[in-house]
Amino acid sequence: MRQDRIGRLVGVFICLVMGLSAAAGADDASHEGLMIERLNVAGHTTLTRAEVLSVVRVRPGQAFRGTTVSDDVNRIAKLEAVESAYYNTRIENGRVVLTYVVAEHNLVRSIAFKGNEKLKDGVLTKELSFKRGDYLDVFAARAGVDAMKEKYKKKGFPWIEIALDEGAVMFGQVVYQIKEGPRPKIKKVLFVGNESLSSRKLQKTIKTKKKKAVFFSVYYSPEQLKADTEKLLEVYQKKSFLDAHISSSVDFKKERSRAFVTFTIKEGPAYFVDSIHFKGNQFFTNEQLQEELKLRPDFFYSEAWADFDAKKIKSKYGEMGFVETIVSINRQIMPDVPKVKVEFDVNEGGRYRVGEVVITGNTSYQDRTIRRIMDEEAFTPGQWYDADAARGDGDGELEKIIKQSVVAESAVIAPIGTDPNTRDALVTITEGQTGSIMLGAGIGSDDGLIGNITLNQRNFDIMDMPSSFKDIFNGSAFRGAGQQFRLSASPGTDVSTYAASFTEPYLYDKPIAMSLSASLFERERETYDEKRLAGKVGLEKRYPDKWRRGISFRAENVKVEDLEWDAPQDVNDVEGSNLLFGTRLYIRKNTTDTRFIPSRGYNFDIGYEQVFGDHTFGLLEGTYRWYHTLAEDLDELKTVLETKVHAGTAIGDAPTFERFYVGGIGSWALRGFEYRGVSPRGGPSNEPIGSDWAVVGNAEISMPLGSETFAWLFFSDIGFIDDGGPRMSVGTGIQILIPQFFGPVPMRFELAAPFMKEEEDETQAFSFSMGALF
Repeated sequence: MRQDRIGRLVGVFICLVMGLSAAAGADDASHEGLMIERLNVAGHTTLTRAEVLSVVRVRPGQAFRGTTVSDDVNRIAKLEAVESAYYNTRIENGRVVLTYVVAEHNLVRSIAFKGNEKLKDGVLTKELSFKRGDYLDVFAARAGVDAMKEKYKKKGFPWIEIALDEGAVMFGQVVYQIKEGPRPKIKKVLFVGNESLSSRKLQKTIKTKKKKAVFFSVYYSPEQLKADTEKLLEVYQKKSFLDAHISSSVDFKKERSRAFVTFTIKEGPAYFVDSIHFKGNQFFTNEQLQEELKLRPDFFYSEAWADFDAKKIKSKYGEMGFVETIVSINRQIMPDVPKVKVEFDVNEGGRYRVGEVVITGNTSYQDRTIRRIMDEEAFTPGQWYDADAARGDGDGELEKIIKQSVVAESAVIAPIGTDPNTRDALVTITEGQTGSIMLGAGIGSDDGLIGNITLNQRNFDIMDMPSSFKDIFNGSAFRGAGQQFRLSASPGTDVSTYAASFTEPYLYDKPIAMSLSASLFERERETYDEKRLAGKVGLEKRYPDKWRRGISFRAENVKVEDLEWDAPQDVNDVEGSNLLFGTRLYIRKNTTDTRFIPSRGYNFDIGYEQVFGDHTFGLLEGTYRWYHTLAEDLDELKTVLETKVHAGTAIGDAPTFERFYVGGIGSWALRGFEYRGVSPRGGPSNEPIGSDWAVVGNAEISMPLGSETFAWLFFSDIGFIDDGGPRMSVGTGIQILIPQFFGPVPMRFELAAPFMKEEEDETQAFSFSMGALF
């Protein structure tokens, strides 16, 4: 009955509106040209009269024109709060009194949930796209049903039912009727028929399990069960079981509050590679292409490995300028053997050089800033178009370098044009926030607790002077040239650092970096406090073959103060201020594949610094790191071996604060020993005074644990100083990578046991470092 009454009211309202509109239309002809006496507004509730008339162009004193008034009505109807609008007229003293009538949207007057017990009103309200007081959108109210159902299903309510009270909506009341239904916990997961893969291994690949993180229950989800069934099939096919069949079933007990899941597996035979052939390749020989493949004759066959190999072949062609290469896979399955004949069909396409480089999307970065990066990476007009470095999807190495260098949200390089010999490179930049203020904190076994606040601008322009204070506050000044300016303060319990730096990466538009920095360093040592106030200037030239050579100058005042009574004589000798002036020459080369977590290549750095001032001595120091991928899975997660040799020697009589100390997890890492725990000693309390030379070697294997975030570490360290024999340790640990905008921040927890040491060495079984930006 209620809905019938509503229907009759709506019908009457529509007829009334149509009647009024018709009457208005009939009067238009007789009113045309008469003066307008005044304007009225009717029907508005939340809108003010002024808001309605703000879009009206008719004014009192003008001649009445029906078309102009109709245009006003259309503009009123487009206001956010208005559902419909019309006008009416009457004659008063020979003039027209014009009234605009609006029908506003209904408002959401209340939101109610009925029947929900497990999920509270506040949780469900977050799933809605509207709130009380908003204009009522029936479609948004209906969409809320689907959003809340999805929420319930994620929380383990597979039989959730939600209905919207359509009648109440007419009165601005949004009411949801909810029947939650049972929430079945998974009590057991069984695997039946698996012979080649253990149940334990299969369980690790799916999310349907009895417990999560040991303590937390997992609830049944039909969507997750379907996804896990597909995941298990994928696992078997990756393991060469091409005929595998997986099905799942669920047995519910205790009024559907308990779920017992069974995966039934028919493995079938494991397939092997019978032979590998190539078709269509002319630029590369079969032998050259075979070098890139994971598949080998008489090895297990995997669809995923075949796809992986096809991508590798495409990348190999892309590096040589083949922009359009297509690699397809022809498989001949022989179930009776069981084996697979594999043919890689290569459509090489044309080979192109780089034509014009077109840069778009860069609003704050100057074009030349991006071109300099591409020039340095040898992606310039006339060079072969490296379609692997510039893949066109943002994942190419050059695209990543540009993205990191200009702090962009994305950098995509796509080939365009139809020239038979060249392809233009369209570089599309989606700029990110180049300036930032970062807050952070960290703690480590070497340095204690440290806080951090950093102001960083990676698109600085020292020549872009502000024309007013407004330019400074809105960020438009000192911006655009790709220079780097950084201010940081890192106060800590054991060590504090304050620094300012400026870097011009392309001095005179050449691959020469100029850096200026000033810093204050404070650290509590074993028997004294050390304070360093330093200023540095550096120049470094980069070469196309990755070599770099540079020169740097430092002026530094090192204060040794607050000595304890038992401080060694070497410390007493340098008490007070020590003024140093140093000139360092160095060469280095980096061939690693990525800046943050390398998996191949090496990093070499060696330099000599001559120091004058209150002390005269030289420092020769070098580091060599080598990375090698031991294994790589289909998700491109890599098990990596890293080795490092770090050596240094002081030439002349270096003060204790410039000598070498081994131990801890820093640059002179020797895990299993305390920070500075391996050193010659002196004084009544036998404290470290530093070695005139030192050598450390580190070997570490990192194995990913299901993702790039977690890795298991195995390592062995060795160290030598000018006192005693070699020190060695072995250990294991966990690495956790925390994603940050400028790259991942590693957290490491390591256990190490020394098995070669001297009696005076200070050992430490557990070491750690962790930090995060907020």
